[in-house]
Amino acid sequence: MLARFTATSTSTFFRGAPTRVHFATRHSTSPRPARRALTTSAAQMDKQSTPGETAVADVSSTGAFVRKEAIFRHRITKDGKFPPEKGRYHLYVSLACPWACRTVSTIGLKGLDDVISWSAVHPTWQKTKPGDDRDSHAGWAFAEAGATLSSPSGCGSFSGSNYESDPIHGTDTRFIRDLYEKVGAAKGTRFTVPILWDKKTSKIVSNESSEIIRDLNNQFDEFLTQDTIDLYPPELQSEIDAVGEWIYHGINNGVYKSGFAVSQNAYEEAVTELFRCLDRVDSILGKQRFIAGSVLTEADVRLFPTLVRFDEVYVVYFKCAKKSLREYKNIPGYIRDVYQTPGIKPSVDMWHIKTHYFTSHPVLNANAIVPVSNEWDVNEPHARDGAYPR
Repeated sequence: MLARFTATSTSTFFRGAPTRVHFATRHSTSPRPARRALTTSAAQMDKQSTPGETAVADVSSTGAFVRKEAIFRHRITKDGKFPPEKGRYHLYVSLACPWACRTVSTIGLKGLDDVISWSAVHPTWQKTKPGDDRDSHAGWAFAEAGATLSSPSGCGSFSGSNYESDPIHGTDTRFIRDLYEKVGAAKGTRFTVPILWDKKTSKIVSNESSEIIRDLNNQFDEFLTQDTIDLYPPELQSEIDAVGEWIYHGINNGVYKSGFAVSQNAYEEAVTELFRCLDRVDSILGKQRFIAGSVLTEADVRLFPTLVRFDEVYVVYFKCAKKSLREYKNIPGYIRDVYQTPGIKPSVDMWHIKTHYFTSHPVLNANAIVPVSNEWDVNEPHARDGAYPR
C-alpha cells in the first residue's frame, strides 16, 4: 500500500532515550608510535568514511561546500509532457531531508494526499553498491517498516517507523540510487530526494524541491473536493521570491555550507552569514506573523524545515553553535505556529531527522552516536496571532 504517514507524538519528535557511552582506558608508553598510529588511522578514515560521490564531497579548492544543482527539472503542466493527473505521480522522500519535507508539507497543506502518493526511505545511509569495493557511495536506502540498519561504517543499530520498501518497484529497488540508474542518470549525478516519479512512463519528473512544491501548489487544484490554501498568491509573489533568495543561500543551504566546509575560513564565512540571516528572520517576525506577510506561504514551507532541525541537529552537528534558536525572541513561537498548522505535522519526525544526520556520515561522526538533547515542546501555545509589530 502506498504510504501517507501520520505524525507520531511530540515526545517521539523531541525526546530521546538516555544513552550510555563507555570509554576504554587508554595507556601509552611511547608518544612517537601513538602519533604514527593516529596518522595512519586518520588516513584510513579519510579514505573509507567519506560516503563516495555525495554532497559531503562537494567542496571547492578553498574548502567551501558548493551544492550541485538538480538535473531533473521537468514541470507539471496541462499542455506538457507531464500533465496533472490524479494518482499518476509518486514522491520518494526522506523524513530527515529538509528539501524533501517541503514537498510533504505542501501535500498536507493543500490536501493532496489522495492525489499524490508518497513514501519515505530509512534515515540511515547505506552502501549502495555493497558488493563493489571500488564504489564507496552511501545514500538513501529502502527498508521494510521496522527493519534495523547500521551506519555505512557498520556502527550502531537503528530501527524505527515511517519508512518502507519501494511501493512502486518492490524489492527490485533497494536504493534511491537504483531509481536514478533506471532512467540512465549521468555519471556524477547526486542521488538525492525528493524524487517526483511518473508511474505512467517510469521517469523522474523532477528532483528539484522548489519547483515540485510550486507545481503541487498550482497544478492539481482541479482534483480537490474542498477549498485549499494558495501558497504562492499573486499579491505576495514578489516578496516570496525575494525572501526565498536570501533564505536559500544564507539559511537553507547555509547550514550545509557551515557543516560541510573543510577549511576554517570557509566555515567562518558561512556561519557568519547564516546568523546574519537568522537575525534578519527574527527581526521580520517581530513585524509580521509569517516570513512573507500576514499569511502562511511557500516561503514559510521552505524556511520551516531548516528551523525545526536547527537546535536538535545543526547547532551540534554542523557547528552552528553561535546561538540556538530558543534564544531568539520571535523564531521559537514562529516554529510552533507553523508546526501546528494543519498539514505540517506529518513532515516532522525527529527520530528520522536525528538518526539520519548523526549516523550517515562517518567522516563527521565516526561512531554514529546520536546525542540526547533537551526537550522542546512544539505543541505549546505559539502566541503568534494578534497585532503586529511587536
